[in-house]
Amino acid sequence: MAVSPEQIEWAKEVFADVPGVTTKKMFGGLSLYSEGTIFAIIGPDEELLLKARDDLAEELQAEGCTQWVYDGHKDKKPTAMPYWTLPDSAMDDPEEAARWARKSLDQNG
Repeated sequence: MAVSPEQIEWAKEVFADVPGVTTKKMFGGLSLYSEGTIFAIIGPDEELLLKARDDLAEELQAEGCTQWVYDGHKDKKPTAMPYWTLPDSAMDDPEEAARWARKSLDQNG
């Protein structure tokens, strides 16, 4: 998968209320940063995923969000990554998306 310019613009629109958003294409996906700290990616399934661990991951799970899991390279065992889908309501609400992004940045900054 190669991230298109339209996907990059869409991701920036979702996080329009997050300060200093920059992007970087990586491994066929896209990383999103706020003032140099990664907080989200567009993953291999072209989903927008928020970096989350511990309490934030539990909070996202309670909202019905799902964790990114992929089959490992050599052993094909499922490998969970610290990235979660955003709540559906945040996908069309930059203010809500920014609130989730701030939570991610607070734990990863």
